[in-house]
Amino acid sequence: MDKKKIIRLTTAGESLDDLLIGQLKYLNQYFDIIAVAKDDGRLQKVREREGVRVVDAPFERPISLLKDIIALRWLINFFKQEKPWCVHANTPKGSLLAMVAAWICRVPHRIYTVTGLRYQGANGKFKFILQTMERITCACATKVIPEGQGVLKTLKNDHITSKPLEVILNGNINGKDTSFFSVESLYENCELENGNKRLNILQEESVKDILRKELHITANDFVFIFVGRIVNDKGMKELSKAMQSLLKKNYHLNPKLLLVGDFESKLDPLSPEDENFFKNNSSVLFVDYQKDVRPYLAAADALVFPSYREGFPNVVLEAGCMGLPSIVTDINGCNEIIEEGVNGRIIPPRDSDSLFSAMDWMLTHLSDVDHMASNSRKLIQKRFEQKKVWEALLDMYKSLN
Repeated sequence: MDKKKIIRLTTAGESLDDLLIGQLKYLNQYFDIIAVAKDDGRLQKVREREGVRVVDAPFERPISLLKDIIALRWLINFFKQEKPWCVHANTPKGSLLAMVAAWICRVPHRIYTVTGLRYQGANGKFKFILQTMERITCACATKVIPEGQGVLKTLKNDHITSKPLEVILNGNINGKDTSFFSVESLYENCELENGNKRLNILQEESVKDILRKELHITANDFVFIFVGRIVNDKGMKELSKAMQSLLKKNYHLNPKLLLVGDFESKLDPLSPEDENFFKNNSSVLFVDYQKDVRPYLAAADALVFPSYREGFPNVVLEAGCMGLPSIVTDINGCNEIIEEGVNGRIIPPRDSDSLFSAMDWMLTHLSDVDHMASNSRKLIQKRFEQKKVWEALLDMYKSLN
């Protein structure tokens, strides 16, 4: 019996590569999976890793009426040729075009997974345009899947769609492979600086101690880590102010900040003062973007993630897998992963004083931080284990009429 065909689509190949690791290979056992995205150099890697057919699509992330019409016509022709049983998309631009094209072609099942809402944080006409895009995407879909309960509530409260909404399991698009995101995974296979430095850590050695030594972190340092784009929208202005306030006080351990990510000069750049602090202060260790964040998480004591808006942040899951407590803002996704006082602290967004207080609390309540750390990995394993997410997703597909 021929397997039913599912087209799994994102705007750019990096989303297929980063967000759906292993998922397409798993689903390809039960369905004929075709991965579609703009080839940004990642599709070949997706094809080899997942063992699925990949197709390069003429998508552009920015809104461009002419290019978007060309992409829509391409999708209509592609869907007519492939005759899929289901088109499943995430990421805003690709999802809009895919759902409209699939509706025109009367594809039986049109699934839109909402991983984040771009209109949050936008203003005026641009916000209205982005909300309208979301409404059209949802209207053309036969099934809308919010990535988490926070996104679900926002879709309802903002009247984006009146369709029934279903979160897969406990949320997140792909779950986490907790065997990969573990301290044990770094034995004999640990790379720093995007693979330019390789460490052969033996099992009787302390992973954390060795990594801290490589990063010039001492036993007298308490290391907060931030992983992500270094932009204002991630709360970097508040983090700069809070960190500078910490450095004015005396603690049993020295507060340090490990900064993993890229500065952006065009989209939402930091003030010159904040960028200078992060790049030049001796208590801040900036290591740029890293393909593998596990060693850096393993070297740290706590994640600090003061973002203004998220869908369901992977870095908070990954930090939990690596046994770190987290300080997060009370926003979608973050407040579904972190339980106040159990595996971290939750603070209001855009509030540098609350961020300082939470970081100060960790520096002065080290035994409580250790207790939170002991809870962190167990909570991720219980609620977001990757195989369980895949099984729930498979059940969802099988339930389609």
